[in-house]
Amino acid sequence: MLQAIALVLAGLVVLTLGAEMIVRGGSALAARLGVSPLIIGLTFVAIGTSAPELGIGIEAARNDQGSLAVGNIVGTNTVNILLIMGLSAALRPLALQVQTLRRELPAIVVASLVLAFLARDGLLTILDGVVLLVLGAAFTWAVTRSALRESFAAKRAFSGGLGLSRPRTSSTGAWKEVLALAGGIAIIVSGAHVLIEGAVALARFWKVSDAFIGLTVVAIGTSAPELVTTIISTLRGNRDIAIGNLIGSSVYNIVVILGITCLASAIPLAVDDALIRFDIPVMIGVALVCLPVFLTGRRVSRGEGLMFVLAYVAYLGYLLADRT
Repeated sequence: MLQAIALVLAGLVVLTLGAEMIVRGGSALAARLGVSPLIIGLTFVAIGTSAPELGIGIEAARNDQGSLAVGNIVGTNTVNILLIMGLSAALRPLALQVQTLRRELPAIVVASLVLAFLARDGLLTILDGVVLLVLGAAFTWAVTRSALRESFAAKRAFSGGLGLSRPRTSSTGAWKEVLALAGGIAIIVSGAHVLIEGAVALARFWKVSDAFIGLTVVAIGTSAPELVTTIISTLRGNRDIAIGNLIGSSVYNIVVILGITCLASAIPLAVDDALIRFDIPVMIGVALVCLPVFLTGRRVSRGEGLMFVLAYVAYLGYLLADRT
């Protein structure tokens, strides 16, 4: 048991180092390309910090542990919004951009509803995985098109003499930022592997189900990259990367990570009834609750952030009381 605890602590240290590299590289790359840090957070950083979920999903699919894979995604998204975003807002009120309300927030709601529909029969098939990946491609296309528009608008504003700073679009040095992002992602994947190895060992020691492990220990463990990245982004003032990372990761977790997981399994992924009846609806409810909160002044206040954190504590308390 002591060895498992040591692995968890070592994994957290490595994750912190990787998150620092991602934040630095992501913000520098956004400035060089002349696009919003939100776009970088929604794409490169979001996909990178979702890498641990992908590793867990593929491993679970190969071992016929569908509930662990699905529970990890559902639990991670609930952690992302309630706990991590809540903590970020509690530290400093979180302002939201209009495009977040118009595009990314609806994307989370739609992805969550699609997952609930596909999993209603207790199975996720290869065809379901294809459907999810098509949605993932559509979301990526929308974000990429927005990035190209932003870059073009920034260049046009400069050429029109509006007094704006010219974005550093030269690719001569961009490799440094790309290497920082790639290095941070690699470090995060390694750290998450160590952390999850220790976390799963602890959960097995406590003798609980795969679904419970996925919803709690593994979900919190694989959310560690988002947690560390968000906190560091918040403290450094790069809030756009923080919010983009959380929202982007939550969308990609369902449509890309779970989609690939379905394709990696030789047989349909079995989904526990408790996940279908309770945990997936909770994930949908969390996404829907964000609508009125986010629309109120386009910000998440400290009080609202604290309520999010308390809601997650209550949810975790229910899981501990009901399923152990």
